[in-house]
Amino acid sequence: MKYLKNKVALLVAMMLLVMGLAGCGEKAKDSNGADSGVTTQSVDSGEASNVADTVYPFEFADSYGNVVTIEACPERIVSVAPNMTEMLFELGVGDKVVGRTDYCDYPAETANIQSVGAIDKPDLEKIISLEPDVVIATTFTEEGITKLGEAGIPVVVLHEDTNIDGVYVLLSDLGKITNNNQKAAELIADMKTTVSNIHEKTKDLDKPTVYYVVGYGEYGDYTAGGDTFVGGMLELAGGDNIAKDISGWNISLEKIIESDPDIIIISEWMKDDFVNAPNYSELSAVKNGKVYTMDVNMLERQGYRNAQGILELAKIFHPGVFE
Repeated sequence: MKYLKNKVALLVAMMLLVMGLAGCGEKAKDSNGADSGVTTQSVDSGEASNVADTVYPFEFADSYGNVVTIEACPERIVSVAPNMTEMLFELGVGDKVVGRTDYCDYPAETANIQSVGAIDKPDLEKIISLEPDVVIATTFTEEGITKLGEAGIPVVVLHEDTNIDGVYVLLSDLGKITNNNQKAAELIADMKTTVSNIHEKTKDLDKPTVYYVVGYGEYGDYTAGGDTFVGGMLELAGGDNIAKDISGWNISLEKIIESDPDIIIISEWMKDDFVNAPNYSELSAVKNGKVYTMDVNMLERQGYRNAQGILELAKIFHPGVFE
């Protein structure tokens, strides 16, 4: 249970911390027709063609409000967040990622990339030694940004969001930074199509009540509240989140028992212990064999795989509707 406590504490801390891009083309106008300083916005599916290249030097206002200048299309990138690493690979620039965190484990090729340590406390000297053209993160200390800046390394911080629209913005921003605007637009359009199709197929169906397990047991019960990113994905998949009226990640055991959810979603490594624990073994979902596991990184890491994660949930919530 000590491992569980540490795992839950790390997950919740990371989530709270973050709440509160192929080749370099010829220089041209950016997707908004400006020379630089593009404002972030999502790309509609109808805008997935004829997207212009990024112009360098490129000035970008990141989530901290810092205006970061990227002198040329990045050839060496350090990613200090698993979701950023995943999206960089989806954009086709995985071969340009020269540094990643201990937690960047997807796709499998990340195993061949040098680690710069933890997400919240990366090894700055290691990053400097890798001589990146840019560092991309979801959070970074002011001290770290200053130190890397003194070494001539720009740091772009892109905060995660509380809904799927924020993922479209992240992909669009990474596309601009790495001059992969066209690929980013295509990925966004693909995601939107998937999510829209799921909505159309489930909007008139009865919604099963769902409990998403983040942590449980003697150290407290944790789930995805209605104002969290994962909570929103449960709803997009056609489920009725039992914690939709809860803010944040804490849920009481009494609330779980009272709600007695139809379906439970949980990580593979937690399932066996959970279904046999006295406080949860009598839940209807447990007794009816409705406790499901999946790759929760598709839900908890904001990126291109989120659409597939929503689809996997929809298949669980509405069997027979999706082939």
